[in-house]
Amino acid sequence: MESQTLQSIALMLGAGWASGINLYAAMLVLGWMGVSGQVQLPPGLEVLTHPLVMGAAGLMFVVEFFADKIPGVDSLWDTLHTFIRIPAGALMAAAAAQGLDMGTAGELAGLILGGGLATTSHVSKASTRALINTSPEPLTNWTASVTEDVAVVGGLWTALHHPWLFVLLLVLFIILAAWLLPKIWRLLKTAGKTLFSWFRKPGAAVSTTKHPSGE
Repeated sequence: MESQTLQSIALMLGAGWASGINLYAAMLVLGWMGVSGQVQLPPGLEVLTHPLVMGAAGLMFVVEFFADKIPGVDSLWDTLHTFIRIPAGALMAAAAAQGLDMGTAGELAGLILGGGLATTSHVSKASTRALINTSPEPLTNWTASVTEDVAVVGGLWTALHHPWLFVLLLVLFIILAAWLLPKIWRLLKTAGKTLFSWFRKPGAAVSTTKHPSGE
């Protein structure tokens, strides 16, 4: 019973965390694990095994797979998905909390924790990718995208099969994100100021050439 409770907690936390990185991959992984019988999903997540839901998630995963690897487009995609990943992560975590048999209180706790984890992972991903996009070469962007997809699949598999390990890794992720995010934001602000100064220089040069002529 204790093992089942721990697995339910790990699933709840994993659903929120993974949704913030790649919602459609998270839906596909959980749906496939439920269909294949690898895990007994809580009633609230059983809908993920429906062919229509899996088909829609699969289609959107393919779209995101390509959009996520184009510099600039990936940041636009992340911005739009701020309004999708975070609420979906909160709802999926709340649905996963049904496995804890704690009623409304458990689902509300799942909603709060799932939303918080989805926000943390989404902001970490979006900020990192925005910083990577300051580099003109696409290789780093592709590597980051593939790494994120692998992390979602591997993370959810670990949450369901080795919940203690997943919880430990999740704690390390939160600590790392809390340490890295302020530094990433400072670098992004510096890059933004540099880019803004580049756009201002041509205008300044034109005004200085016109002024001596009296025009």
